[in-house]
Amino acid sequence: MSNSFSDLRIVDNFYQTSGFFPMPTTLISTLCEDGLTTLGAYSLIFPYYIAGKKYHAMLLQCRNDSNTATNLFKNGKCAINFIPDKRKYFKEAVRLGYPGDTPQEKMKNCNFTMEDGLCIEADPETPRPKIIAEAFQVYECTWISTLDGAQDDVFHEGYTGPYRDFNGITSEAGAHFILRIDKILIKEKYKQIILNGTRHGGFPAVPVDYGYRDNTKFWYTPFRRPRSSALPKGKGLDVSVVMYSADRIDDKIKFTEEACEKLVKVPRVFLNRVLVSCVNWARENNVTLITEEHMNIINDKRSKEKNG
Repeated sequence: MSNSFSDLRIVDNFYQTSGFFPMPTTLISTLCEDGLTTLGAYSLIFPYYIAGKKYHAMLLQCRNDSNTATNLFKNGKCAINFIPDKRKYFKEAVRLGYPGDTPQEKMKNCNFTMEDGLCIEADPETPRPKIIAEAFQVYECTWISTLDGAQDDVFHEGYTGPYRDFNGITSEAGAHFILRIDKILIKEKYKQIILNGTRHGGFPAVPVDYGYRDNTKFWYTPFRRPRSSALPKGKGLDVSVVMYSADRIDDKIKFTEEACEKLVKVPRVFLNRVLVSCVNWARENNVTLITEEHMNIINDKRSKEKNG
């Protein structure tokens, strides 16, 4: 039986030299020793720890001698700025991503507006890089340097190792950084869309990056309105879907599985609204873990209000 594919040699930077791999378009801000915030363009930034750990994390891959890596090795703080789809923003990201310029040269005529994030409000004593005001969302992060024994890694000319497996200096040219997410910042418009249910027209304009190709250009796809596909018939909400949504509603108030089972019959379009009302009740009653008993109380209260 014949195969419809051809074999292509795997070479360095295979994600763009040996294929077409869609990636996010981000600018990562880090803090230089003189206090200047500098920006670097990165697409090799992906979710790493997403559940079941004490914290959530992203994985960044970059050159070990880049300005971004140098600053992370020294102070471990960064912000991942997700920029919206505008041609002038992508053009600026390409400029900021080109290696060789000093941070001062890069930031001299930067087209983005820089402002303080939210972590500095909670901890003014810890210096943090500024964030991009034009971004639709920002992850403020801290490098977890102790993973893989990378806490003493600092790149310098002539460095020959040690090379780590997954965190710190991982090769002659590369570095990996596991970044704990300290805060997720998002514009209020998109926050409300996440909390109240996503619609076709509610997505931010997100460019998809295809990297440096042809030795002459960077390529990306402009944003188009996203499409949705309904669940198969008979595949409505189950408790795992409710638990997933409930876990994202509030960072302090949580739901037991038994409590979530009380909500499996709620239409998906109303689930977030119902969960928010449960969280509001919990705040009013100093509850941090909503149980089945609490759900019974909430449902009784709701029934009385309807009858009234």
